[in-house]
Amino acid sequence: MAAMTISTLQKMKQQGQKIASLTAYDASFAKLMTSEGVDFMLVGDSLGNVVQGLDSTVPVQMSEMVYHTQLVRRGAPQAFVMSDMPFMSYASPQQAYQNAAQLMQAGANMVKLEGGSWLIDTIKGLTTRGIPVCAHLGLLPQSVNVLGGYKVQGKEQQQADNTLDQALQLEQAGAQLLVLECIPAALGKRISEALTIPTIGIGAGPDTDGQILVMHDMLGMNSDYLPKFAKNFLAESGSLAGAFRTYVEQVRDGSFPAAEHCYGS
Repeated sequence: MAAMTISTLQKMKQQGQKIASLTAYDASFAKLMTSEGVDFMLVGDSLGNVVQGLDSTVPVQMSEMVYHTQLVRRGAPQAFVMSDMPFMSYASPQQAYQNAAQLMQAGANMVKLEGGSWLIDTIKGLTTRGIPVCAHLGLLPQSVNVLGGYKVQGKEQQQADNTLDQALQLEQAGAQLLVLECIPAALGKRISEALTIPTIGIGAGPDTDGQILVMHDMLGMNSDYLPKFAKNFLAESGSLAGAFRTYVEQVRDGSFPAAEHCYGS
């Protein structure tokens, strides 16, 4: 199988082929996901919640992101790997360049930043320096203290228009992918149709160009809480390999996410 690249993901959007991605944090799972057809993996700062047992992503350190990126790259040498820039690791463009370089040297193909138009100069600077960027709008877990909790974003018309406007600005600045988290399905569709870059949804409806879930959620490992937008694929398929394979198949054929996994406006 040819190595996945940004160009391949772009082509998938153009051809209407859905992109299936998951978070990964270690070599063994990265290897298994890749063998079952997952298109790309995100080394998420969600490791704070699901690996470290923290109640948010805010305490996750840069050194920890570098470490987990190295593990995932070892497990899947040919895979497309994206890594989160953790909380306050990109407060200034200069800081972003130095920290993103660490993630790229650890094995990432792309870095992900949370936030809107305040990131324009940073994104321009990163891409000029050869570091591909994925932007992230909607619910921003690193800003949970400002947002007042994990709530659906973009429900009011003005907020929805603003999210679309920021998405266009981020694309213009050079972002090559966009993650949309916890927004109404109609807004996910609107943004995906307006952009030329692929959109990857998590709780953003069925019309984004691809889907991403936290691995622990889609395996039903978080027994206390399963987000509305997630589904236990392990229970459905009975094995880890089967869970990843079923997830990819259902994203591809459009049966996931179904209506019950989506938010209305």
